[in-house]
Amino acid sequence: MRLLIAEDDKALSLFLRRGLETDGHCVHAVYDGARAVEAFRSEMPDLTILDLNMPVKDGEVALEEMRRIQTDLPVLVLTGRHDMDARVRCLDKGADDLMTKPFSLLELRARCRVLLRRRREGQLTLRAGDLELSRVDHTVRRGGRVLNITNKEFALLEHLMLNRGLCISRVELLESVWNMESVQTTNIVDVYVNYLRRKLADAPPGSLIRTVRGKGYMIPFETEFLMQGAENNSAMMTPQITAAQG
Repeated sequence: MRLLIAEDDKALSLFLRRGLETDGHCVHAVYDGARAVEAFRSEMPDLTILDLNMPVKDGEVALEEMRRIQTDLPVLVLTGRHDMDARVRCLDKGADDLMTKPFSLLELRARCRVLLRRRREGQLTLRAGDLELSRVDHTVRRGGRVLNITNKEFALLEHLMLNRGLCISRVELLESVWNMESVQTTNIVDVYVNYLRRKLADAPPGSLIRTVRGKGYMIPFETEFLMQGAENNSAMMTPQITAAQG
C-alpha cells in the first residue's frame, strides 16, 4: 500500500517510515502542510498520516483541503494538542482516526492496518490503467471490453489488484485464492496467471501482471505503460480472448 507521512519532525518521520516499511508499505514523507496537500492530490495515497502542527500550512487546513480533493481516502491525524475541541474539529473535518503524542508505534501500525482493511473491503471498483474490476457485479473490463473470465481467475486478479504495488508470493496466492497449504507442490498459480495474461492481452513478459523473479507477481502502480501495452495488444485482443475461452 502507498502511505503518505506528513510530519515536520524529521526524526519522528524517519522512525514512522521505517516502522511502516517493515509492514511492506511504500512510504512517502513530506515535512510541511502545503507539500502534504500536493502529495495527496498527485499520489492519492491509500493512507495519510497527518500531523497537525505543520509549517507553511496548518494540519487542520491541510485536512480540509484533502477532504475537498477526496473524501474516501483514510487520514490518521497525529497531534500533540490535548484540548478536546481540536480533536473534535479534526474528526468533524473528516479525519478517520486520531492519536495524541506520545504514542506507541505498535498501536499506530495496528490502527493503520484497520484503516487499510476497511478501505480495501469498501473498494467496490478496482482500476489499473484501462483495466477495471467490479466487485459488485463480478465483471472485468479492459478498454471498455467485457472479458469472460472464470471465478478463480477473478479471485486471483482481485487479490493482485487489492494489493496493487506489492509483490504477492505464490504461497500467499495459494493460501488466499485457492485455500491450499503452502507445502503442497503445485504450479497452479503460474498456470492461472498465464490464463489471465492471455485474456487480458497482457503479452509476455507481462506489463500488467508483472513477474518478480523468485518472489511472485504484482500489478504495479504505473499506468502509462499499462495503457501503452493495451494499445499495442488491441489488435490481437479478440482472438486471444476467443482462444482462452475455447
